[in-house]
Amino acid sequence: MSKDSNSRSGYRAKRKKTNVVLNTLIVVVLLLIIFVAYNIFSSGNDNASSSKTVSPKTEQTKTTNKEKTKEKKTTTDEKTKDDTVSSDDSSSSEDQTAAEQESEEATTPEQPEDTQAVVTDDGSTTQTGEHKMTFEGEDWQAMLAAISKATGLDQSNMTVNWLGSDKSTTNAAIGTVTAKDTKQKFKVYIKWVDGQGYVPTNVEQQ
Repeated sequence: MSKDSNSRSGYRAKRKKTNVVLNTLIVVVLLLIIFVAYNIFSSGNDNASSSKTVSPKTEQTKTTNKEKTKEKKTTTDEKTKDDTVSSDDSSSSEDQTAAEQESEEATTPEQPEDTQAVVTDDGSTTQTGEHKMTFEGEDWQAMLAAISKATGLDQSNMTVNWLGSDKSTTNAAIGTVTAKDTKQKFKVYIKWVDGQGYVPTNVEQQ
């Protein structure tokens, strides 16, 4: 009986020790599970917080990029507009300059040595051979003499505004002059007639 009693006591002690070990292992496993779960939830909260923090910065960056793009487009449009206005002004200046040069060439011709027309004492013009208008030299002076005779204005009292070819007919010209004293304007049509020189064909007061 004593031997069986000792065996039973040893068995119970051994079983009790095994239960303690198992309980300890269960507690450790539970603690590990709790620790891992805490880390997972904690990490998820940090990521969510980081996403919320970065989002405003991203939105701000997008807004800044949009503003820069809008400013760049506005600057480009203004530059294009300025270039267009500058181009229009330049074209207008070139057209005006060309018109002034043409007017000066018609009203202030050169006076070469070779002439074809000769002005006589009575204001008429004679010439031998085929006549060609040159608006130069004595041919020019003959035109002025014809205009002076048609308007009754002395050449010293006459300002030539314009004198050029009459394209409606050959060997003809049109001149506009102004009296210096009365400021009266005249438009005179003249034509070359062989043996007579430049002859006024029409005079208009303006």
